[in-house]
Amino acid sequence: MTTLNLRPSAVRRRLAAARDYLIMAVVAIIMVAPIYYLIIGSFKPSEEVLNGFGGFLPVNLSFDNYLAAFEALSSDATGYFWRFFFNSFVISFVIVVAGLIVNSMAGYAFARLNWIGRDNVFVLIVLLIIVPFESIAIPLTWLMSGQRDTLFVQMIPFIGNAFSVFLFYTFFLNIPKSLEEAARLDGLGSWGVFLRIVVPNAKPAFATVAILTFLSSWGQFLWPLLMTSDPAVRPLPLQMSVFSGQLPPDWGEVFAFGTLLVLPVLIVFLIFQRFFIQSVAGSALKG
Repeated sequence: MTTLNLRPSAVRRRLAAARDYLIMAVVAIIMVAPIYYLIIGSFKPSEEVLNGFGGFLPVNLSFDNYLAAFEALSSDATGYFWRFFFNSFVISFVIVVAGLIVNSMAGYAFARLNWIGRDNVFVLIVLLIIVPFESIAIPLTWLMSGQRDTLFVQMIPFIGNAFSVFLFYTFFLNIPKSLEEAARLDGLGSWGVFLRIVVPNAKPAFATVAILTFLSSWGQFLWPLLMTSDPAVRPLPLQMSVFSGQLPPDWGEVFAFGTLLVLPVLIVFLIFQRFFIQSVAGSALKG
């Protein structure tokens, strides 16, 4: 009787699992399909790229589009691809590294340190999260007009990030205080506790912030458009808009350029995905 009673529930569990896997598979296909289309199109002749569902077929593949894209950006008149790539890399690298340092310390200060006005300042930080960058872009342009056409101006406004501070704050709150108290008993000061106890236990938070920060900084468009006119300091996304705006557009080369733009983001995510998934899973369990 017990076996018979378990069978309907076991069937329901299997059906529910099959349904969940089907939904996840459909969502995964929807998410991956544009990237697959972009990558496959970058290897196909231009006339076969925008070919509806036929564009998904891996036929007539070659590296001609990549070679043409590099050749199109290989002179003083057009600028050099490696320079645009280098500009984006330096800007993103500085924003990510400096942002991890600044925002993690700010998050720790809000989560663990007691100081006058802490709660009021934190409320302001949270309010800043809902302020879109577009609303402050023009005043910020006037404020930093003396730094136009530099890599510096493309980095500084984005190092401090309210959302990153909030992510670090929420993660640090869930680190047991007993670990820090034990470290203090062993003679560690505030810096020692932060560097030797908090940071090693917050790898998922650092990975999550690094991925999100790199994604936003690598894809910057509006701010460089406002603050740069010199191609020597132009980042890759801005140059892609110039490249794709040439008439008539060669879609094979545009797709190749787009693939080169997306590839670093995929690499960074693959490097940090384990910690990113740990952070998301941990947040779900704690919620």
